[in-house]
Amino acid sequence: MKLRNIAIFLLSLFVARARFSAEIVDMKGRKVTVPDSIKKLYAPSPYGAFMMYAMAPDLMSGLIFLPRDEDKKFLNKNLQNLPVIGSLSGESQAANLEVLLKTKPDVLIVWTGKDTQVNEKMQKTMDTLNVPYVYVAVDTMADYPEAIRFLGRLLKREKRAEELANYCAKTLADVNAAVSKVASDKKPKVYYAEGVDGLSTECNDSIHVELLRLAGDVDIHRCHTASHMGMEKISLEQVILYNPDVIVAQERLFYDKVLKDPAWQQVKAVKDGKVFLIPRAPFNWFDRPPSFMRFLGLKWLTYHLYPKQYPIDMRKEARSFYSQFLGVDVGDQDLGEIIIQ
Repeated sequence: MKLRNIAIFLLSLFVARARFSAEIVDMKGRKVTVPDSIKKLYAPSPYGAFMMYAMAPDLMSGLIFLPRDEDKKFLNKNLQNLPVIGSLSGESQAANLEVLLKTKPDVLIVWTGKDTQVNEKMQKTMDTLNVPYVYVAVDTMADYPEAIRFLGRLLKREKRAEELANYCAKTLADVNAAVSKVASDKKPKVYYAEGVDGLSTECNDSIHVELLRLAGDVDIHRCHTASHMGMEKISLEQVILYNPDVIVAQERLFYDKVLKDPAWQQVKAVKDGKVFLIPRAPFNWFDRPPSFMRFLGLKWLTYHLYPKQYPIDMRKEARSFYSQFLGVDVGDQDLGEIIIQ
């Protein structure tokens, strides 16, 4: 009788474990056992963390970094009091593992490239945590719908995932349809100005200018990227020789002075007033780091480059996006602070 009771007890443990765990295949093809119902998660890189802001802010156990005070009003209130844990990606891998373990995440969401070799140092660190981790593999913006749907299945939020994935796919399709109507020789030449002096930029093959490729491959700086970091230095003389039709600026300091700076007056974009400041609240719409906000940024860029082929109400689009992806309502005053033009 005693042996029978022990057998029943062991069987019940097995059934309970089976009931509360599930095996999934992540986007790197790994079989991973995760809790059947995920209550807490952590994404230990900026790319993954930003996607979690949109997909499941209520499940996040911590933050990569503190948002700027002026950006907090554009983020879900569930995030306000979360601890800052940090990142496991990059050379520094500055995550506070003690704080991470104290938050008791059920799973780690690790963002990586489809063909990118797994970061061995990061993987060794994660293996010591005794927390299951899954890879989400994304190379380009076209990969976002698949990645979002994977996360929807993992978190049992398929409806939410389908909504966001469809938005991303439709944005890419609509922009492609608009851009394809424009002849190659009619597409504007664009200079991407980085840094407070506007004299850092990106080669046309850089990950940091994917929006320029999607908007007609219009980056005027044609070269091979020297490093993943980018920020290629360039002289004003070279910008003058390029004579771009449009400048998109990353820094407010540069934007505020360039139209009045005599040294830049020889550049067509400056003479024509075609200098646009990239919106960056609560996350950058264009780059650094690239995130889901780029889908709104792609609409913003396409509208400025091809207003006839892509005539959208940018403020209406932004208000809808912030509601759909970030769960916040944005008023006219806030929109005026976000979108300068």
